[in-house]
Amino acid sequence: MATSYVVPVEYPVGKIADLAWRLCLKPGNHGNSHSGNAHNIAGKTAGEGKNRHLHNPIEDRLIPLEPLDLGKVKSVDDLVRAMAKTAFTGRQLGEAADVLEAMALDEDCFVVMTLAGAMTVAKQGLIITELIDRGIVNAIVSTGALMAHGLVEATGRAHFRANPEVSDEELYEQGYNRVYDTLEPEQNLDDVEEVMSSVLEAWDHNEVMCSYKLNHAIGAYLARHAQGQRGILKSAYEKGVPVFVPAFSDSELGLDTALNNRMRESTGRHKIRFDPFEDLEHFAATLLRQKKLGIFTIGGGVPRNWSQQFGPFIELRHRRLGENLPLKRYHYGLRICPEPVYWGGLSGSPYSEAVSWGKFVPPSEGGKFGEVFVDATVGLPIIVAAVLERLDKANKTARKGKKETAKGK
Repeated sequence: MATSYVVPVEYPVGKIADLAWRLCLKPGNHGNSHSGNAHNIAGKTAGEGKNRHLHNPIEDRLIPLEPLDLGKVKSVDDLVRAMAKTAFTGRQLGEAADVLEAMALDEDCFVVMTLAGAMTVAKQGLIITELIDRGIVNAIVSTGALMAHGLVEATGRAHFRANPEVSDEELYEQGYNRVYDTLEPEQNLDDVEEVMSSVLEAWDHNEVMCSYKLNHAIGAYLARHAQGQRGILKSAYEKGVPVFVPAFSDSELGLDTALNNRMRESTGRHKIRFDPFEDLEHFAATLLRQKKLGIFTIGGGVPRNWSQQFGPFIELRHRRLGENLPLKRYHYGLRICPEPVYWGGLSGSPYSEAVSWGKFVPPSEGGKFGEVFVDATVGLPIIVAAVLERLDKANKTARKGKKETAKGK
């Protein structure tokens, strides 16, 4: 048992009191106590170091790291491959490129890309467009704001660098909406509303609206009227890639639709009916048809969770409703997000946690994941550029092989 000691401690006058007493509890390792004997195991005291047997890392098949030699770097892919052999976030970035490459090369893999954050305001939209055009991304799940700001870009408008010397009060009065260090002129959104008005006015009220149908219609409009401009929704329309916005009303697109409905109602016309469950059912049906699934996540939020809940949705339909369905999960996962896990939010949760929810195939069964804790405006361009270089090189080699085979015949 512990022995109690009362220790007087003097404090400066005026702090607490002239004299205070502190009660200290210390282990009974003095006097007649024999409790220390309980800590002796085979003649050793608990906490004592061990005589270690040092292993050979080569015999243990550990993977050695390599110094990053910039003299050998001739391309973005060279740099990323070299970073994969270093440590910390550099290694994460290199390994993430390997996962994206594996998804792109797996002909059975259907890739869902989820987007959160102001990626189009930050001028990352053409990277996403390139992934669609190349057939690497097969479905998009996004915030509505990201699509709305992308629509600004796709119609030829611009975003601008914010001047830190101008106050937010002044920006408001001048009609500039600030997104961190970038400005979205309110006039841009008014111009987007004109595009939305054209699409919404042409909508048949008998056709129930959902986000993927509306985004398809917007893409069709851009294909007709924004020739020469590249954009996410335009490419998605041309490549048959569905674009889902789960939190549709939380966006400029949603507000434009609400305003159109109010105008319809005020002029005695039928309002547009919006059903978000059509998005859910179409997304689930699309994924059920695939052999393998991959997910490429920027940020987190609603788009990530909505996409990942596919597995639990199918399981519940099977377990609670008795539907005869394959219990599909994502085989591949790649996410770029600086959110740490210890805040407890979905954006920062690792794929290992999602395995427990039945959303991902665990690595022991073939799951392959990459997680990069970095700003996506840094990680996304580097990872995608490296992978595109690899795919271009592989395609060039394949074409050369076919040509040489043809000559041989």
